[in-house]
Amino acid sequence: MREHDRLFIGGQWTAPAGTGTIDVISPHTEEVIGRVPEGTEADMDAAVAAARQAFDQGPWPRMTPAERAEILGRLSAIYAERQQAMADLVTEEMGSPILFSIFGQAAMPQMVLQYYVDLAASFTWEEERAGMLGPVTVTREPVGVVAAIYPWNVPQFTLMLKLAPALIAGCTVVAKPSPETPLDAYLLAEWIKEAGVPDGVINIVPAGREVGAYLVSHPGVDKVAFTGSTEAGRKIGAACGELLRPVTLELGGKSAAIILEDADLAATIEGFKMAALMNNGEACAAQTRILAPRSRYDEVADALVTMVSSLNVGDPADYGTEIGPLVAKRQQERVEGYIRVGQDEGAKVIAGGLNRPHDRGWYVAPTVFGDVTNDMRIAQEEIFGPVLSLIAYEDEDDAVRIANDSRYGLGGSVWSADVDHGVEVARRIRTGSCGVNLYVLDPNTPFGGYKDSGLGRELGPEGLSPYLEYKAIPRPA
Repeated sequence: MREHDRLFIGGQWTAPAGTGTIDVISPHTEEVIGRVPEGTEADMDAAVAAARQAFDQGPWPRMTPAERAEILGRLSAIYAERQQAMADLVTEEMGSPILFSIFGQAAMPQMVLQYYVDLAASFTWEEERAGMLGPVTVTREPVGVVAAIYPWNVPQFTLMLKLAPALIAGCTVVAKPSPETPLDAYLLAEWIKEAGVPDGVINIVPAGREVGAYLVSHPGVDKVAFTGSTEAGRKIGAACGELLRPVTLELGGKSAAIILEDADLAATIEGFKMAALMNNGEACAAQTRILAPRSRYDEVADALVTMVSSLNVGDPADYGTEIGPLVAKRQQERVEGYIRVGQDEGAKVIAGGLNRPHDRGWYVAPTVFGDVTNDMRIAQEEIFGPVLSLIAYEDEDDAVRIANDSRYGLGGSVWSADVDHGVEVARRIRTGSCGVNLYVLDPNTPFGGYKDSGLGRELGPEGLSPYLEYKAIPRPA
């Protein structure tokens, strides 16, 4: 039982303003494994005030990028040494299989942090331009206090997408973890203190949606960065638009994996274990629409069924587990509801279905639907679980049309024996990223979405720009 009775505000463990608490429940055992204070509006006021003080009067934004990188380098080194502890904790609180957690819940966040530490040395923070009317100095300055609101599925990764570039830019941050997964943020806070990050630069307040909405509109906040559902993103975007407040939104997805005629099917199906079913299918970029040429449809269906039916579903802390439980009972019920919707729409369950793999824990059987058409709800709406829809296409143009026939545009992939041709097809897919014979996020490249998948980009040098203001200083020739 991990019990915390304080919030991380102003670099100190601070008593909360209210008496409410958040129980953290293991999705495997359905037992309470942790408890943290539930942040209130008063707690957010205190956190924003601390971040405001640290930005307006503190040393952080006045340090050179190299000085900030030195401190964050210490945090990165601590993180690198203790990745296993973070992976174990995230697996316990949200059910991610431990082998995925080691990479996606711990190694990747540390890689992102280290990427921005390294970027500080090569990024152009200031430049001289020969203006048309005289010389101009162009500087990049931190945008200010950042509200970072992030979800439960990959909590450390989605936080670090915001925290690392914001900090290296010189911003200060108020982070709001999801109520389902606040425990990993407490571990990170301990490392932040140990690394010597100045007080008030990072503040962490777990809270629900209402308090999160309060933070979004707080007058002391200069920028909002959000990862979560498209529905919540719309509300946050609307609030920030009214306030003329910069916002980055990384939202939902319904990504398509296009299997071309010449694809190596064995390698492709093996690749889907990560591309389509990563993190129990609880991933915004999961390739949950599988597009197969009609000539190979039955072959693909058989291979998918064999793979999905053989997956080891069970205790996420077991190194042999490939699919763990979903994060909460409501998520289990949501995914099972979509399985019923698919059956009602006329799609055929060819693997998995509504028989739960275990009596205890919020498990859903990995499921494949056949006979899916792209206008079905299971092909258009984000399910956020281990449910795949197999869709037939006639030719490559038809495959591209189906892949693009979505209100989302986050990820995607193309599977082909001819990598160059796969790249040609990928260029036609209107998504923020589209892999060829894999799907992976690289810290050096931008991640984000077209259409309803969001606004702006995270990762890469593009992920630093949203945390900077650009200032021109012209002077006489």
